[in-house]
Amino acid sequence: MQGASLTRPFFLPPAMILRPALPDDLPAITVIYGHHVIHGLASFETEPPSLEEMQARFSSITAAGYPYWVAVEGERVLGYAYASAFRTRPAYRYTVEDSVYVAPDAVGRGTGRALLERLIAECEARGYRQILAVIGDSDNQPSIKLHTACGFGRMAVFNGTGFKHGRWVDTVFMQRALGAGDRTLPI
Repeated sequence: MQGASLTRPFFLPPAMILRPALPDDLPAITVIYGHHVIHGLASFETEPPSLEEMQARFSSITAAGYPYWVAVEGERVLGYAYASAFRTRPAYRYTVEDSVYVAPDAVGRGTGRALLERLIAECEARGYRQILAVIGDSDNQPSIKLHTACGFGRMAVFNGTGFKHGRWVDTVFMQRALGAGDRTLPI
């Protein structure tokens, strides 16, 4: 699959800035993620992880050199995005998986798009060649539309792979090439 280039520059809302996530952001990140675990189907976790668990995950992701960004307005974290290993076997080392979560009251303001575009740029700069989105719930149109707008194509839907909130939930795989993708060998 060839990655689609972004068709227009995307501008941040005036008061929003993007920056690398810091350990001090983790309480807000934990609250945002906890909301999605409790109320949504994007994550297949059924219990919100503790702050300590989120700190351990953050440390693991950033220590491995993956990008982890937040969108902030003033001192408030509106959302976050990070890339991590898609799989741990060496042959997958040029492929990452993205995660993007936005506070409920920041949805629809361009927060998710700004974060995902930044994450794509950071992954390309680090030499990754493919980025995958593993989206919980085939009815999760906001996430599917966000990824489509950022050049991802739908690759597969795995039916009924999760059971949450009393129903079976699909998993959607989307993919976007980064840089030269698979057209050239890695350096």
